[in-house]
Amino acid sequence: MYIKKILWAIALIGLVIFGVIAYYIYGAMFQPNTKFTTDEAYIYVPTGANYTQVRNQLEPLLDDMDSFDALASQKKYTSNVKAGRFMISKGMNNNDIINSIRSKNLPIKVSFNNQHNLEDLAGRISKQIEADSLSLLEAMTDEDFLSENGFNDATALGMYLPNSYEFFWNTTAKGFRDKMLKEYKSYWNASRKAKAKALNLTPNEVMTVASIVYEESKKKDEQPRVAGVYLNRLRIGMKLDADPTLKFAAYQLPKYKNTVIRRVLNVHKEIDSPYNTYKNAGLPPGLIAMPDLSAIEAVLNPEKHDYYYFAVDVNRLGYHKFAKSLAQHNVNARAYQRYLSSQGINR
Repeated sequence: MYIKKILWAIALIGLVIFGVIAYYIYGAMFQPNTKFTTDEAYIYVPTGANYTQVRNQLEPLLDDMDSFDALASQKKYTSNVKAGRFMISKGMNNNDIINSIRSKNLPIKVSFNNQHNLEDLAGRISKQIEADSLSLLEAMTDEDFLSENGFNDATALGMYLPNSYEFFWNTTAKGFRDKMLKEYKSYWNASRKAKAKALNLTPNEVMTVASIVYEESKKKDEQPRVAGVYLNRLRIGMKLDADPTLKFAAYQLPKYKNTVIRRVLNVHKEIDSPYNTYKNAGLPPGLIAMPDLSAIEAVLNPEKHDYYYFAVDVNRLGYHKFAKSLAQHNVNARAYQRYLSSQGINR
């Protein structure tokens, strides 16, 4: 009888201990363990990060780090950290949190436009994904990659079509570049290639013209007309005489670094550069800026007309007056020059 009582006591103690352990395990796994007030929070785990780095990001977000540490160790997350962007929802328990940060890498929207060169683009992208600007620029300017895919230093910017794209935050520099190449190839489908060919232009040349059109006019409804002017000039062998190319050429010179050219002067027309379309016939070597998609489509679908000239319309700033003859253009151009002078814009 005495032995039975001892056995019952041992059993009861065992049950209590088991209950305590079960309660602790349940609490560690299934009790809510967040303390932020928003609906969700995100952590960004760098490539090659260890558990301590993850823990440092989680600590401000969780109520009980000890219970999380215990379960993370039990589930072997502490030795198997995954890189990426992960979401933690308000009220999540430790088990859900570990499952989320172990296997639910969430994509982000990466967007860019109006970048004037690859350096600017690399800087813009580095603020949105893990890859730094130096590694991005190295990937973008890799000579073997450019050569294999029909680009060079002057045309490389044209591979990056301004838009919003879905990427994982921990995408590498080469991963970003390679996906953008796929997007570029997808954009240049058979229909667009056929339109370019009908204009006697390659895709790279279309991008170059589009970059000039975009720098001339940000008005989408006017861009097809501006594109038509430049295509008319190209067709008859007339120099483009594009002011934006003069600005581009000037900005390559130390004299014009960190300056803003608001008025194109005769001195700019004397700059010795392949981008000076007042001196050189045909297209410049490459893009002068990143064109908007609307400008690219404007070149591929230009307005058909007999205009060869245009100047800023001082009565509708942002738009232009178009002319078929040099005489009419000179009238329009003088009106614009008078306007600049009246505004005190001399350089």
